[in-house]
Amino acid sequence: MPQTSAATITIENILDAKPLVESGTFKNNGTSPVIMPGESISIKFSAAKGQALSFASMYGWSNDLFFAPTNPGIKLYQDNGTPIEGNVSAQIKLWDNGTRINQKPGATVIHPGTAEVTPKTVTEVNGTDAQGNTYAEASMLMKALLHYDGDSYFTLTISNISGGTANPTPFSPGVWAVSYSAGGNLLNPNPLYEAGKPSTDGMTAIAEMGDNSKLANYLTAQTGIFTPLSPVLVVVYRANENPIYKVGENDRGKGLKDLAQKGDAAGLAANLKTVAGVKDVYVLPAASTTVLLPPNGGQPGGRVSQQLTVSEGDRLAIATMYGFSNDWFFASKDNGIDATTKGDVTSSIGLFDNGTALDQFPGAGNAQAGLGGTPLTESKPIKAVPNPNAFTMLPSMAKIIKVTIN
Repeated sequence: MPQTSAATITIENILDAKPLVESGTFKNNGTSPVIMPGESISIKFSAAKGQALSFASMYGWSNDLFFAPTNPGIKLYQDNGTPIEGNVSAQIKLWDNGTRINQKPGATVIHPGTAEVTPKTVTEVNGTDAQGNTYAEASMLMKALLHYDGDSYFTLTISNISGGTANPTPFSPGVWAVSYSAGGNLLNPNPLYEAGKPSTDGMTAIAEMGDNSKLANYLTAQTGIFTPLSPVLVVVYRANENPIYKVGENDRGKGLKDLAQKGDAAGLAANLKTVAGVKDVYVLPAASTTVLLPPNGGQPGGRVSQQLTVSEGDRLAIATMYGFSNDWFFASKDNGIDATTKGDVTSSIGLFDNGTALDQFPGAGNAQAGLGGTPLTESKPIKAVPNPNAFTMLPSMAKIIKVTIN
């Protein structure tokens, strides 16, 4: 009998997760970046049910007023999941940043004007401000049309319709953001400002001077990858090929599809137990509803461990879903690794596209099971996910998942 030894495999989600799935800036593409009466700009973005679009732009002829939707932003889907289209101007409000004393709105306003002795909180402007200055409703000055482009993509067109009103004004260049949603809750429901609280430096720069650079830099640092990992399948085997999958082949119909699309490893585990050469199969943790979340607030990310009994010649492979995707999965590359290896084996892990569901923006697709959707079927060979890909730039595997054997 081959000599056996004990080993423990540990899989961790170590991702430095970001709360915003997308963000960006907008401006007039003409000779001036300012959006004058009669001019328009457009924002294109991807989003799933439960997510919202927030943006901000300065009311140009004011001291510190800005346009923005009420948090968490413009609603994009009806409760039944149908995309919303048409005029959404009513969701846009006019806000007082609370850092400058208001003057009568118009071309003669002095920028940046007199600072408030004690900065106030961000408040909605409803007709008349504390100084008695009168303002039209935001929807009378700014028109917002939402169009669903298909495949979870929207285009929001913002038009300056203030010309000919009592309050004509340019709009400044602005910023926009879409927050991740996890478990039905937005990770950042107030990405740009928060009513009733003091403004941030970045928002103040927009509200007072129309300068979107500071807030844009902040949003860029808050934008990136967030994903849970599904329960992890671990297999110990003796074979010349990885029993889970093979790059260049289509899904074998043995359960990998359910793991890659829904994070359900049960079917794949059951099938692997019938494969010649497979010694042991585990799903960690056993509860299929438990996922491995990224670190949060200084707390470590989700981790699972399993004690193994291995011998010379044994191979080891794992698989787990990239939770906020349509059918991406992390897995051991090629024919796994020597099961008697000790130490950090993360370099043996790759990210793969199962080829059974049409891809959408990770974390912002309405057909992603992790966001309550139903994957849209395709049939293509399994392949490595390129980086960068058609949607986003991913960190290295070593910054998302960690796998060690001790």
